[in-house]
Amino acid sequence: MEDFGIFNRSAMLIGENAQKAIGEISVILFGVGGVGSWCAEALVRSGVRRLTIVDSDRVCESNVNRQLMATSRTIGELKVDALKERLLQINPDAEITALPMRFSADTAQEFMLDKYDYIIDAIDSLKDKAELIVRACETDAVFFSSMGAARKIDPTRIKVGDFWKVRDCPLGAALRKKLRREGRIPAKSFQCVYGDEVLPVPGGSLVMVTAVFGMNLAALLVKDLCVRHPVQDTSV
Repeated sequence: MEDFGIFNRSAMLIGENAQKAIGEISVILFGVGGVGSWCAEALVRSGVRRLTIVDSDRVCESNVNRQLMATSRTIGELKVDALKERLLQINPDAEITALPMRFSADTAQEFMLDKYDYIIDAIDSLKDKAELIVRACETDAVFFSSMGAARKIDPTRIKVGDFWKVRDCPLGAALRKKLRREGRIPAKSFQCVYGDEVLPVPGGSLVMVTAVFGMNLAALLVKDLCVRHPVQDTSV
């Protein structure tokens, strides 16, 4: 077996072809908060080398309960910069591009979405999220999206499914309503991570839930590559 260094254990499971493919793809991740930060960590630990992370916010005290790079020492730093430092500690050879920007209808053209193999959405804003969904689905990239992770406490109720079949998720329902009302139906279907639990509280989120959302997003990417690059049968 080829030596994959820190990714040898991963290659043992998913095979050399998939592991090589993970190291060659280009990924852009929008939003590195409670969901996106954990997704980024999982991607880099799985072998993704070319990763662009996008978020305009800075770490604040209220982030510390659920965001990977948010600590008492990083408060005030740009989220993408703090996360990039963390990711490069995992794999110094990774090519992490940190963009302290907000994706919106006004900035969408600046991201050149067509150049990526995978686009991952972990944006909170309904308006910006809808814009990314429409534009990402116009590219040849594989697109995955996170629905709302707030007001949940039970990570066992987190699911993966087609966007149009997501149920019991207020954000998913709001997105579908907005897209239909504006006549902007996505050009292709895509998989989402969502949860059917909505507690009767005004807000809030926990790391046990947001992290599992992020891990599921990363798993969708890895599983997709495993399907495209299956383990070769060496028994014959």
